[in-house]
Amino acid sequence: MGRKLKKGDFVIVVAGKDKGKMGKILRVIPESKRVVVEKINLHYSHERPNPQKGVQGGKVEKELPVHISNVMYYCTNCEKGVRIKYRVLADGRKIRTCGSCGKDLD
Repeated sequence: MGRKLKKGDFVIVVAGKDKGKMGKILRVIPESKRVVVEKINLHYSHERPNPQKGVQGGKVEKELPVHISNVMYYCTNCEKGVRIKYRVLADGRKIRTCGSCGKDLD
């Protein structure tokens, strides 16, 4: 499986409790095929105050990973979630393109 989604890509969630929400990919975890998306799959973690580290404590919101099959790249040209294709340039480089409209993503 090629790594089609990258850090910084804007994606839309297509399955799960956050279906329909959009956000930017903060981290890709290829070994477990998961991505961490900004403001998606939020979890509250209760932290103790630690004055030496400057941590105030309380409820802290953090994003948990989502399986890569539950998100799709959001094409601003098509205004929908799309599949990603690859196109080989004349100099031999591969670039990602939108599966619907063919716009270059890289």
